[in-house]
Amino acid sequence: MTKAEMVEKVSSKINLTKKDTERVVNIVFGSIISALAKGDKVELRGFGSFRVRSRDSRDGRNPRTGATVQIPPKKVPFFKAGKELREMVDNDDPVVSSGSLSSDEESAKSSGSSQSVSETFSGPPEENRY
Repeated sequence: MTKAEMVEKVSSKINLTKKDTERVVNIVFGSIISALAKGDKVELRGFGSFRVRSRDSRDGRNPRTGATVQIPPKKVPFFKAGKELREMVDNDDPVVSSGSLSSDEESAKSSGSSQSVSETFSGPPEENRY
């Protein structure tokens, strides 16, 4: 999914213009980037956490010449998926974008499993945990 596709999907769900939705998406991503640039951790429960990891300097090789080069230390962003996201991805069920439950979700719900994908991501924003 590209950022443009995400904007389109979100704008259709919350009945905002694509321009306004793009601003919201950019603000969210910008906030995450700013926090990481300051060295803070960003945790979105059920989704995952973003943090900055430090990589030590190391010796590498130039693939063209084979010469050894020194790679300087650097900081890199790191994402760790949350438990709910890992379980949804591992479940192999497609994400349902409508508010209605699919037959798979209905059977999972009746078997006493945890909250379904459509329940987690639908409804008014104040009901969502993200």
